[in-house]
Amino acid sequence: MSSSADAPPHNLEAEQAFLGALLYDNELYYRIGDWLKAAHFYDPVHGRIYQAAADRIVRGSLADAVVLKTDFERDGGLKEIGGPAYLAVLLESAADSAAAVEYAQLVYDLALRRALIRVSAELSKEAADSSPNTHGRKLIEAAEKKLFELAETGGAQKGFVSFKDALADSIEMAAAAYEREGGLSGISSGLKALDEKLGGLHPSDLIILAGRPSMGKTALATNIAFEVAKSYQYETLADGTRKTTKGGVVGFFSLEMSAEQLATRLIADYTGIPGFMIRRGEIDAAQYEEIRDGVLEIQGLPLYIDDTGGLPIGALTARARRLKRLHGLDLIVVDYLQLVTGSSGKTDSRVQEVSEVTQALKAMAKELSVPVIALSQLSRQVEQREDKKPQLSDLRESGSIEQDADAVMFVYRESYYKEREKPREGTPEYLAWEEEFRAIERQAE
Repeated sequence: MSSSADAPPHNLEAEQAFLGALLYDNELYYRIGDWLKAAHFYDPVHGRIYQAAADRIVRGSLADAVVLKTDFERDGGLKEIGGPAYLAVLLESAADSAAAVEYAQLVYDLALRRALIRVSAELSKEAADSSPNTHGRKLIEAAEKKLFELAETGGAQKGFVSFKDALADSIEMAAAAYEREGGLSGISSGLKALDEKLGGLHPSDLIILAGRPSMGKTALATNIAFEVAKSYQYETLADGTRKTTKGGVVGFFSLEMSAEQLATRLIADYTGIPGFMIRRGEIDAAQYEEIRDGVLEIQGLPLYIDDTGGLPIGALTARARRLKRLHGLDLIVVDYLQLVTGSSGKTDSRVQEVSEVTQALKAMAKELSVPVIALSQLSRQVEQREDKKPQLSDLRESGSIEQDADAVMFVYRESYYKEREKPREGTPEYLAWEEEFRAIERQAE
């Protein structure tokens, strides 16, 4: 390794051998271009040479020493190490294509080590700070965030993205929608009407699902989570990682119901046997067999449930990062956001705390590049109106909920309120009420 005792880990010979091979064989780029970036090279000149070659290759142009010589005739950094003639030195150092991939992996690995050293130094400095405003739990959460970013991207900060790269991502999303059945660019929720409105569940989106109690928020959220997990398909990439091609891995934060209650609800929906009968054991032998078979069919679904109550938003985010690192992650469901506490627990008002939570949920959606569905309660003022259909202003302790959300959906069952108006049976009013009630009994909007 060409590094002194004081220098961070690097290997200039490996960088030279790889770059020389790339100039000989441009096809090599397509084997490493999705994970090796210019910033991974220790020598900044090597990084610029790699970037210049990559730009030409992706345009379908030739990138060899002769072509790049013109590009680098005025490069001051290259002049310091021999000018354009240095490209010939790279060719002399070139490895064969098979070995070049290993050299590229070495360059990448050393870049991660350097980044890890930088992050470790930052964390050590922050941990040594004994000021009263420095809390150990927050430091741990910050450390996990930085290490997650490093593991995911190879760098502690993403920084700016060029407009060209952003456009490429946009075209890729449009192409995915064009090729996918149903024309969805995001993950299918399993509900056709919802997919038509949202275009699927998109990475980095925060979707608020709100309603009064007993409207069916949790039922709808669990149905979406189950459908996404049930349709999960993936392909294994060359580096051994999995790329989701359909459905996804789901993380469900159930702050109100226990994992057992949630699982019972799911198996009840799957088998069609009412949940209260399963909980009470009021089932016959045939139904028991049906439940057992159903459990065997769905127990391997990539659906992970965390039922910790009163979870602070920082801990929730840290657990989501950990889930993505260990099992992958394509969708997060939070039931429900008013039960998530702020990071400090010392905000001046509940509105400020809920605002902090929604802002953090949006930031988590962007960081992990997954859609987040957060359930929300509505204020009691809905009950005071003649028209009970919810509005944005009904969001409980709203704060910035509607501002941070990419989409807000309300669950409304007219039959819930109609049932309260039930007249005495046997009267003419009851017959009219019953007819109206049956027309809306199983409907939700």
